[in-house]
Amino acid sequence: MALPFLPGNSFNNNLGRNKYHKSHHFDINNDVTMLVGHEKPGIGGEPLRGQKLKPKGSVFPRGEGSNLPAWVAFDRQVLCFDAFFQEAVFEKREEQYRIRHCKIYFYLEDDSIQVIEPRSKNSGVPQGTLIRRHRIPKPPPNDDEFYTVEDFNLDVEINLYSKVFKITGCDEFTRNFLKKLGVRIPEVNNAPEDPYTRYRKAIDESMQPLRPYEKHDTLKQFLDHDRHVLRFFCYWDDTDNMFGDPREMVLHYFLADDTIEIREVISPNSGRDAAPMFLRRGKLPKNIESLRQPGETADRTVLNVFGPTGHGGRYILDSLKTGAVHTDFYKDSDLTLGAVINVWGRKLLLCDCDEFTQEYYRTKYGIQDFSSIQYKNDSYTSQPRQWPPFNGWGSEEDSLCSCMGLLPKPPKRDFIKFMEKDRRGLDSNVLRFLARMDTTRPIDMERRFIISYFLSDDTIVVFEPPVRNSGIIGGKFLERGRIKKPNQIPYGTKMSEYYLSHDLFVGALVDFNSHKFILIDADEYAFRYMEQHQEEFPRGNVQSILQKLYHVIGKNEDEVRSFFIRNDPNGCGILQYEQLGALMRQMDPTISDHEIMSLARMYAHRTKEDGMDPQRLIAIAQEQLRKRNFEGFGKLNEEFLQNDKEKKGYLYFDVVRNVFHAQHIPLPDDLLRALLELVPANESGQIEYAPLVRQLNWRDFPVPPMQYQPINQDENWKGNTAKNVVKEINYNALLDDLLGKK
Repeated sequence: MALPFLPGNSFNNNLGRNKYHKSHHFDINNDVTMLVGHEKPGIGGEPLRGQKLKPKGSVFPRGEGSNLPAWVAFDRQVLCFDAFFQEAVFEKREEQYRIRHCKIYFYLEDDSIQVIEPRSKNSGVPQGTLIRRHRIPKPPPNDDEFYTVEDFNLDVEINLYSKVFKITGCDEFTRNFLKKLGVRIPEVNNAPEDPYTRYRKAIDESMQPLRPYEKHDTLKQFLDHDRHVLRFFCYWDDTDNMFGDPREMVLHYFLADDTIEIREVISPNSGRDAAPMFLRRGKLPKNIESLRQPGETADRTVLNVFGPTGHGGRYILDSLKTGAVHTDFYKDSDLTLGAVINVWGRKLLLCDCDEFTQEYYRTKYGIQDFSSIQYKNDSYTSQPRQWPPFNGWGSEEDSLCSCMGLLPKPPKRDFIKFMEKDRRGLDSNVLRFLARMDTTRPIDMERRFIISYFLSDDTIVVFEPPVRNSGIIGGKFLERGRIKKPNQIPYGTKMSEYYLSHDLFVGALVDFNSHKFILIDADEYAFRYMEQHQEEFPRGNVQSILQKLYHVIGKNEDEVRSFFIRNDPNGCGILQYEQLGALMRQMDPTISDHEIMSLARMYAHRTKEDGMDPQRLIAIAQEQLRKRNFEGFGKLNEEFLQNDKEKKGYLYFDVVRNVFHAQHIPLPDDLLRALLELVPANESGQIEYAPLVRQLNWRDFPVPPMQYQPINQDENWKGNTAKNVVKEINYNALLDDLLGKK
């Protein structure tokens, strides 16, 4: 019983109130003043007398954690319900209603609903999305409200646009979510079965086909052998016919579908049209048959059993195919080398096949003999083209180009070689040799010539330095150009041979336009270039020279060592250049002066006066490693530690050198030898490897860079013999590399 509304018995409604705003109830819309706040509360947001505020969306209980909006907290979270509805069927005897099963999806982020019916085969009704996703209002009289999560539960009927859906089940996520909301979920009820679907299923199961079609499973063959083609080279001898000639064919057998295509190999100037295909792709029958009547080659055979058709007669299908017509087609087992196949009356001989075909027959059929059959006659072989002889006008290449077509074209120049071997900075790509005349005339014996070979275009120029009071005017002796080798036919059909870079070396005898020269020396750039390109210049390859001498020595190693020791009475391990040359010629009379000079340059004995500044040498080595981007110093140090069994930090000279070669350190051998001589050694001759690695480590211990330039070209160079450049040779190192360490 409530208290009477008298003074002293009423409560002040403003106690504890913080909001005193008044809701907006009226507004102007399209110049018309109207009431817009039918459901808006009163002062401070409190409902008016008799007013019940309806929530606009689903209301979820508050829990611990951040207070996020629904469209963030429930993003991609959907409740899934299994439901069905009953649809009446009119004017049909087989069925009166249908039970249609569907899925109801409720999206928690915006309270939207979507209804989907799974598609079934041959249903006869449109299925799929029955209701697209949107917020669905409730049926009247509550059509001003929308369905929320509180309206969904199992065994509940929901009216969606006059269709009543009965919810029968849900998934595990939906069940757990409803339990957390405090909803009591009843037991799952099985949906009723559709009688018409059961009726159609029974009819389908009771139907038995009179005779099922035969299944030809060609999919497996296609998947296993797709794009696998056997290729045979065939020969068709058509010489028996008028104007016939032998013709070459290429047969392609496609393993994917056992089809064959044949292409003809048409040689140039044969007089035949270049037909793209001799036989189109298809199955090739073994025997030529007449054209079949329509229906004769059908897949099914019909037997007439009772009278003529159409007058009470009947027929049945012949399951045994007694009257079927079978055609034999060529298979892969019929195609072997030496076999003759019938291609619509043309006899083709299989003569050869490719590697894939051989491997296929070797694997599947165990055939090992694939000897090709010679079918070409020598009389039909193409003759080499004969060019007219050179007439003396212009160059040989220019005259040959004028014979190749009606419109003469200039000869093509090797542009790539010109760009690679042209002068770049201080790298001239010019090999210069000092030469003398091969003559007995006293006046010409003292003359010296400088022969320059240009690597960019294989041209040669001969220059004679002027000598005062010699009676001979110096200067250019031979203009720059390519020089032919002697003893060649001047006006022949073959191209003449010219002097190339590998024909010029110290000790070579050359004949330039009937002037014979002997090359007696080369400049430093020529020696360096030949040593760097050892594959082009074998006389500059020290390893090749040592291997050649080793084969000459044979088993006389002790005699060779004693031979060198006898020529070194002091026992210091050093020989003069002249002594080395004499000993090498005694060991191998065919050795050239250039090979002797290469050995002398490699094993030259250098004193401290001849050596380079250590700081400058380390700077050059770091620059070489920096250009090659070498950073494997840690692995190099590990390799040294592995070879150092006693862990003393010292290794022998040869071991350190072998480790450098095994790790492929991009340093020349002469530079490496010079660096190893700078490293301190102990009493037993072992060198300390840790300071060496530290000196080479340009990443952690860089040294100031120094200007290191290659050898400058001296335009006034007149030759300097290697005897003056290399005076002494360390023959002990030479013998160690030649015969092995004793």
